[in-house]
Amino acid sequence: MTAAPDQTDAEAVSRVVPEVVVVPQVVVVIVAFNSGPHLQNALDALQEQSFTEFEAIVWDNASIDGAVDALVVGPRVHIVRCPDNLGFATANNRAAAMSQAPLIVTLNPDAFPEPDWLATLVATARRTGAESVASLQLCDDDPEILDGAGDMMSVIGVAWRGGYLQSRKAEPPGPVEVFAACAAAALYRRDAFEAAGGFDERFFCYHEDVDLGFRLRLRGGRCVLEPRAVVRHVGSASSNAISGFAEYHGMRNRLWTFARDMPWALMPIAGPCHVLLVIFLFVRAQSPEMRAARWRGIVDGWRGMGPFLRERPRWRPAKLMALARAFSWSPLAISLRRPVYRRLRV
Repeated sequence: MTAAPDQTDAEAVSRVVPEVVVVPQVVVVIVAFNSGPHLQNALDALQEQSFTEFEAIVWDNASIDGAVDALVVGPRVHIVRCPDNLGFATANNRAAAMSQAPLIVTLNPDAFPEPDWLATLVATARRTGAESVASLQLCDDDPEILDGAGDMMSVIGVAWRGGYLQSRKAEPPGPVEVFAACAAAALYRRDAFEAAGGFDERFFCYHEDVDLGFRLRLRGGRCVLEPRAVVRHVGSASSNAISGFAEYHGMRNRLWTFARDMPWALMPIAGPCHVLLVIFLFVRAQSPEMRAARWRGIVDGWRGMGPFLRERPRWRPAKLMALARAFSWSPLAISLRRPVYRRLRV
């Protein structure tokens, strides 16, 4: 009887030991739409990160500018070409679902992170246990000017990027709690992101990050601004060329967020003030085109408000008090775009 040929140790091991699939700690999602040369710059900055346990997914929303075709990408970058423009909210949700990473990071294609940005976000999320972590955004053309230090929310239902176009002197010396994270450069814990339902895909884009931050807070979550996690941001690089786009979606989605998320207990204050705000924004439109876009946003926001009213959560007094502390109650904070920081409790 002839003996079977010997197997090498490697061959024997390969038959009994399954291949180990390493799940990265972070998935960085970049949603692109006619992003031009900014997209390559963002990917180049991502490849320079000191933290390397990540994968990146570039979701292209049917761009026609050729920027994605010309990309030079690293080994951790995957490109998904979508035949339709699904919007920022849907694209982020679908791209995040393609990964198993426990941390989801959203990055705009015109946001360029510093080399320790990702490492700092991850370390802060792990140390604080916060459901989301916001980056410090600087203006790309002048890094001494803030593009935003977290998203703030007034009790009357209007949000703004804290410290927008103010000096970097307005940034805090260390991590602080803010209302929500601007999704131009933000980290979300996957468990919290999925439990809250991710970005609301009905929004398409604009205000979807404020709405998600609001819903995370309704579930008892917190957001931490980490001023050492720095990105330089161009801002609205893809949508500025579309007339009235931001005005329409901003007005409509603000109404939907207010209708679903603002507690009934605060409505005696918030409701009348929010109506006055909508009227003010419509009257103060700087051009007939802007006024028309805002009017369409108001009309469609009102018509589509029913489902959001039916989705309103039930409230407990403890959650209401925690939310009230997260709001800004100062009328001046809105007009001055003043950042509202709360002491971080770790």
